[in-house]
Amino acid sequence: MSLRLYDTYTRSLREFQPLREDYVGLYTCGPTVYNYAHIGNLRTYIFEDILRRTLEFNGYSVKHVMNITDVGHLVSDADTGEDKMEKGSRRTGKSAWEIAEFYSQAFREDLKRLNILEPHIWCRATDHIAEQIALIQCIEAKGYTYRLSDGIYFDTSKLPDYGYLARLDVEGLQAGARIDIGEKRHPTDFALWKFSPSGQKRQMEWDSPWGVGFPGWHIECSAMSAKYLGVFFDIHCGGEDHIPVHHTNEIAQTEACHGTRLANFWMHGYFLQVDEEKMSKSSGEFLRLQTLIDKGYDPLSYRLFCLSAHYRAKLNFTWESLDGAAISLDRLRNQVYEWGEPGDVDANYAHQFTEQVNDDLNMPRALAVTWEVARSDLPAPIRKATILYFDRVLGLGLGDWQPPKAEIPESILALVQQRQQARSEKRWAEADALRQQIAAAGYEVEDTPQGPRVKSKKSE
Repeated sequence: MSLRLYDTYTRSLREFQPLREDYVGLYTCGPTVYNYAHIGNLRTYIFEDILRRTLEFNGYSVKHVMNITDVGHLVSDADTGEDKMEKGSRRTGKSAWEIAEFYSQAFREDLKRLNILEPHIWCRATDHIAEQIALIQCIEAKGYTYRLSDGIYFDTSKLPDYGYLARLDVEGLQAGARIDIGEKRHPTDFALWKFSPSGQKRQMEWDSPWGVGFPGWHIECSAMSAKYLGVFFDIHCGGEDHIPVHHTNEIAQTEACHGTRLANFWMHGYFLQVDEEKMSKSSGEFLRLQTLIDKGYDPLSYRLFCLSAHYRAKLNFTWESLDGAAISLDRLRNQVYEWGEPGDVDANYAHQFTEQVNDDLNMPRALAVTWEVARSDLPAPIRKATILYFDRVLGLGLGDWQPPKAEIPESILALVQQRQQARSEKRWAEADALRQQIAAAGYEVEDTPQGPRVKSKKSE
């Protein structure tokens, strides 16, 4: 059953064929670690996790690389303003290096809470300065750069197809530019290397053939993805906001130096919205995963909420919709747990599920198949095995979940054990009397395939 994915570069659904047999090189743009990730950011990482799980579900061996941007991402995509890391340093009173480490760890913890598979390779921009300088030198040697007072810039006019990924109207931008482009030759030109301001020492700066400074934001992903995956690999992912600038410029750099568009497929997740507005950090107010946890939500409820919409559709966040996801997750968990030991996977439903995930990761329809199995009249062991098979892609951790254990007094547990012994010896009257004694104390016994389960009536 073929896997079809939407490629932003060609604006089409294409059958996925790996460049190397049974192997997929996957690069996903990681966080700029000057602040916490918000739940809108995390929606993109959930989409990328579903993509990786689907590739592995189809039998491919995946090499997943994700960057950590800890230098060079300025507050403006036009290469102006302050470095976000320096800004974060001033906000927190910590060094840029300290906040990079702190927010990197916070991001990793968010991935873990959402059951997102960690990449096989984490690569920090600050650990790959030499590779970035070498790539800039290659671009320079091929005649695509020019020098200004504040740095080395890429001349986009020298690439005939610059902006193809975003279908940019470059000529229109040139003619109608109302922005202050400073010394730049063209509005779309971008920095490869920025010089440290005169008379000012930055926390993060390095020597280079052009002077002391730091790399531009775009060069890091081109350099690091090529180092770990080659100059033409299978899939490059990010958020939809990366299309017009960051990914467009990654392609330009790689095309200038290596003659490739860097990745065979370019895939993008769409925004999470709150009240129909894109969630962003610029206002200083955004929802973190920890915010949801503090309000009593299981993080995997948010994962399930994200699976309710296609990754290429905008998704509006409301607390009511998150409540619905939380109820659905609780119901599914309890059902799977109560079905006992798994049996065989139902081949018909497995085929239906695979059809949906292989149709450009159509998770809403894949979830519909999941619920159809849950409500079916298939034997419980088959339902369990089939949904656990689906969970290889869903990533809801259904096989590991167990109901929370309430603190039950030892005296009650002893009565439950006595009752279980009486039942095993078919002393039914004594077992019933013990059940009534347990109930009188405010507890209820439920007999399950895994053995007796006791809970407080007050917790109901």
